[in-house]
Amino acid sequence: MVAIIDYGAGNLQSVKKALDFLGCESIVTDDQAVIESASHVILPGVGSFGDAMASIRSRGLEETIKNAASGNQNFLGICLGLQLLFEESDESPDVEGLGVFKGKIERFSDDMGLKVPHMGWNSVSIKQNKGIFSGIEENSYFYFVHSFCLKDANDEIVAGKTEYGIDFCCAVQKGKVCATQFHPEKSGEAGLKLLKNFVEG
Repeated sequence: MVAIIDYGAGNLQSVKKALDFLGCESIVTDDQAVIESASHVILPGVGSFGDAMASIRSRGLEETIKNAASGNQNFLGICLGLQLLFEESDESPDVEGLGVFKGKIERFSDDMGLKVPHMGWNSVSIKQNKGIFSGIEENSYFYFVHSFCLKDANDEIVAGKTEYGIDFCCAVQKGKVCATQFHPEKSGEAGLKLLKNFVEG
């Protein structure tokens, strides 16, 4: 069973539809007991870092998510769900993230000469060809919508990188815990393959 965490940050039904298409049993929930008993947990999300952390805390889900992302369960963060796993973000400077991984989420510079947010399809350079990227071709395209990114991350967790004015880390993976800045549920065959790798892991 895959638990898709509902903390009011949207993008839940598109994730569930992708899992339904794969024939995977899933539930959208904010019930701590259901999340804790699930074999796989997904933390999706769109919106602001600060609002998301406030919602997670108001629903009493912070420790539940941290425990799920500690390596005890198979865990996937998507888009904002990746950013929340880190310690802080330029978007909400006074708000502490979940701190599962060390690092800071930074805003794309307006000086790049590129539109912000970064929106649309972009290729991914795969740094870990196992786990969620198993069987996915190098430079496969995935769908992005974001204004903030993970520029610097510990090399051991970097699973994929993308270039948009700068090189940034668009996927992390350590043991059972992984996350993507892009939306696999909106990324066609490559995205479905990634989700299939996750649920079968």
